[in-house]
Amino acid sequence: MVEDGEGSDQLTGSVLFTILWDELTDLLGSAATAALLGRALRRALPRHRDLVGLTIERVDQRFAYVVPPSFELASGPPPALRDLVKELRPLLAELTGEVAQRHLEQVPELRRLARATARA
Repeated sequence: MVEDGEGSDQLTGSVLFTILWDELTDLLGSAATAALLGRALRRALPRHRDLVGLTIERVDQRFAYVVPPSFELASGPPPALRDLVKELRPLLAELTGEVAQRHLEQVPELRRLARATARA
């Protein structure tokens, strides 16, 4: 268990994205999560070309994703993931107000990432 986000720097970007996906899916459902992350991805892509490797698509009535190789190499959230979450914040705020952001800040592994993008 990660306490107060302290160990999140030891997790790969891939693991952090999986936790983000799972938390948002639990809160909003898979279709909304896929749509919001897809919009955030399109916004962040011009600044982070390695996000080309992030795909989100519907497979057999479910949504699936593939993270870019750079997410596997990074220990802690890679810059591309931070920017993706930064682009996700206003979309979540528009849809849920403060609810989704507060929820993400309660997840120990995501706490630093969520708070860092709030200040950016």
